[in-house]
Amino acid sequence: MAQNHNQQMEPRISIITLGVADLARAVRFYRDGLGFPTKYKDGDGIAFFQNGGTRLALFPRKPLAEDIASDVDPGKPGFGGITLAHAVRSREEVAQVLALAERSGATIVKPAQDSFWGGHHGYFCDPDGHYWEILWGPMFSIDANGAVVIEG
Repeated sequence: MAQNHNQQMEPRISIITLGVADLARAVRFYRDGLGFPTKYKDGDGIAFFQNGGTRLALFPRKPLAEDIASDVDPGKPGFGGITLAHAVRSREEVAQVLALAERSGATIVKPAQDSFWGGHHGYFCDPDGHYWEILWGPMFSIDANGAVVIEG
C-alpha cells in the first residue's frame, strides 16, 4: 500500500528505548533472565533486543536524556526515561516527519541532524510530553511488514 510520505507517517513504533540506571544489569535481566534475543556485547553503549515487530532498546538514562536535548534533566518529572522511535526509509524523511509532527501540534526538541551513532535523527515532544525520536541510519532497514531490522 503506497502512502504519500509528505502528508502522514507510516503507522509503526519501531523502537521503545528504556533509560536504565545500570546497562549491564538491565541486559542480564532481559537477555539472561527473560530470554530476549540480542547481539549485545559487553562494552556496547546500547542494547537492542529482537522481538516480534517493535524492538526494545536499553540505553543508560543520562545519555538518553542528553540525546534528546541538552536541557532534558533525567532526574526531573517530565522525562520518564522512555522514548518511542519511528524509523524512516530515507535520511530526508526525518525532517519531513518532524515537520508533519510540528504541524500536528508537537514541539520539536531536536531538529533533524546527524547523530553520534552514524545516522540522522531528531526528536519531537507530543502534546502530552512524550518524546519521539525520528531516525534513519545505515544500520537499520524496514522489512515488507514495516518492522525495523537492526543490522549487526
